[in-house]
Amino acid sequence: MIASSHPPALPGTAFALPVLPGIALEVVAGANLGDPLSFAADLIPDDTYALMRGARTRRLSLHPDGPARFRVAADTAAGQPGALLHLDSCLTFMTTDGETAEVLVMVEVDQGGDVAEVHVLPLVPLKPKTRYTLVTIDTEGASARLAEIACVSFSRGTHITMATGEQRRIEDLCPGDRVLTRDEGPQEIRWIGQTTLRAHGEHAPIVITKGTLHNAHDLIVSPDHRLFIYQRADVLGAGRAEVLVRARHLVNGTSVYRQNGGFVDYFQILFDRHQIIYAEGIAAETLLLDPRTSPALPADLAARLGETLGGRHGAGLEDFEVPERLLDLPDAAAVLRRASLG
Repeated sequence: MIASSHPPALPGTAFALPVLPGIALEVVAGANLGDPLSFAADLIPDDTYALMRGARTRRLSLHPDGPARFRVAADTAAGQPGALLHLDSCLTFMTTDGETAEVLVMVEVDQGGDVAEVHVLPLVPLKPKTRYTLVTIDTEGASARLAEIACVSFSRGTHITMATGEQRRIEDLCPGDRVLTRDEGPQEIRWIGQTTLRAHGEHAPIVITKGTLHNAHDLIVSPDHRLFIYQRADVLGAGRAEVLVRARHLVNGTSVYRQNGGFVDYFQILFDRHQIIYAEGIAAETLLLDPRTSPALPADLAARLGETLGGRHGAGLEDFEVPERLLDLPDAAAVLRRASLG
């Protein structure tokens, strides 16, 4: 049992994850035959699982609440708003074809601290009629794996505007280089991270094609990367001219689309404060340091920055984010392009 209480859902912008319920994966061969996927302590390696017919992901909206802890947000489609949720483990499965698939297991607890629901975040799409044999149970590296997909990232080759006006590829940047920021002028890069992830399903990068938002070249970013748009007229009904929009909310299948398949090299840029910089001419956010993203940093750097920056890393940009419902348009990218031109 884990001590818990359910305060009101936290204010501010939540993040969403596409999860399956644990009951959607069932042991079809092995010691736990007939049991659903559960948390690490109940799992047995070599058990074989199958995805139940008709299983669909739902969006689990969360607020960070400490290391490997979250609160379910009010606008969630899965889970109980306000409930405490623990990041339990990262599991690796292998199919009969020798392919591997990772999932993150999250455990939601009730007010008494008992397990209310197990949520499963697939890092690659799981397929029906496929057998998945559990080969690895990792309770130490789950936070780092979540951080890899939580960090807002630019793809290899992205041109970043430097303090001098030079356009430099992101892979050529170094800590200490000075980049032009929208709100605080030239700022030194504190840290640059690099990860290589499988580009599949919900985690596939988003391509914003040349010219869609006045960008000089295609811009390829992580799905939840937020772009900063100035509307000369408030066409979205956001109540403000300046808005942040998530890249995945702009997907229209033509000028903005998911790039599925293979792998993607991602880069993360960290400053002393959460900043808006210019990537291919588009204003876009940099890495926001919080309990969800901190595990992506080297341990010594995360500890040092945690001491010096504390909770002061955010620059108040969260209030500018536009909810998904306001972007539910036939072509939100085209609407924003016109609005930014006036």
